[in-house]
Amino acid sequence: MNENPYVSVAIDGPAGAGKSTIAKRVAADLGYLYVDTGAIYRTVGYHMSLMGIGPKDKDGIERCIDDVNIRIEHQPDGVQHMILNGQDVTDLIRTPEISMMASGVSAQPCVRAYLLDMQRELAGNHNVVMDGRDIGTVVLPHAQVKVYLTASAEIRARRRWKELTEKGENIRFEDVYTDVVKRDEQDMNRKIAPLKCAADAEVLDCSYLTVEQVVAEMKAIIRRKTGR
Repeated sequence: MNENPYVSVAIDGPAGAGKSTIAKRVAADLGYLYVDTGAIYRTVGYHMSLMGIGPKDKDGIERCIDDVNIRIEHQPDGVQHMILNGQDVTDLIRTPEISMMASGVSAQPCVRAYLLDMQRELAGNHNVVMDGRDIGTVVLPHAQVKVYLTASAEIRARRRWKELTEKGENIRFEDVYTDVVKRDEQDMNRKIAPLKCAADAEVLDCSYLTVEQVVAEMKAIIRRKTGR
């Protein structure tokens, strides 16, 4: 039974489905707090990368996790800024390499335990739209609204490739597609909190929908589930 007076919207789905874009828009429209949990795990992955620790180095990650000091700042530009040990790393964590690091470190129990309280505390004190891989299944199992946002691997790779090339990165589409498929395999088959659709989640396939259409669908689901 959920006794939290605040509304929690949990959006799960594979990499590149547009969860962050949609969650950010919906949160802004509804006046909710947007929480990009993927960015939090990317920040941990970035720190481990700086320390020369691989995503599967369990001992190394356990040794360094207490050195990770993460602060989230929601600024007027609408972006969730990630502050790692005093440094804004928001732009530095958005690379394919850090994406793979995030997937790896998020499978480590010590990392999940370290960050779980942070995520639940945010939902306990705000109306939130939170997106990630296991929000509806593990982080906020009693969320009033759960949506599994998905799209085909090819379309997700195309979107990610376009995003990276527009930032000036010289990267082949084939490499981005390979990374997307590999990330899906890694996320769905990890032992700790694998990516899956919650039994009570609504599935929303955005393969052929515009951002505006997905936002409208998402808000309609929220209204239907909460009466707001």
